Amino acid sequence: MKQNGSDNKLISGRLETAGVIPTAQRIAIYRYLLCEANHPTAEEIKTWADKNFPKLSLATVYNTLNVLIEANLLKEVKVPHEAKILYDSNISYHHHFLDEDSGELVDIPSELVEVTSTLAKEFQVHDIQVLMRGKRQKTRTQH
Repeated sequence: MKQNGSDNKLISGRLETAGVIPTAQRIAIYRYLLCEANHPTAEEIKTWADKNFPKLSLATVYNTLNVLIEANLLKEVKVPHEAKILYDSNISYHHHFLDEDSGELVDIPSELVEVTSTLAKEFQVHDIQVLMRGKRQKTRTQH
């Protein structure tokens, strides 16, 4: 479920709270990430921008994404054995399921996945990211 961030004041406020200057480009890209996109690539964001925010360069898209990542408003998702980087506006701790048929990346709440470790004490784990791959069965409510 996408967060409700359609209001410019709300988007600006989130950016300002994170220490990011809310330029028109940053507001537009962040709104797209919060309200419309589902783990897009930079190129997909650029395609959206071409239709909705003319004259926005790919460099500006990448710069904005990097600013949002540094401000902890966005996460990069690197899928193993895939060249592309996906961007995730869900910054809460969660995991992912990759539907191998559609390529869709689905957020999975962390409480639905149990991870245990018996690593030696020499390994100091600071983050665990689980990526499950498979096929998502269609339900009656999905089209």
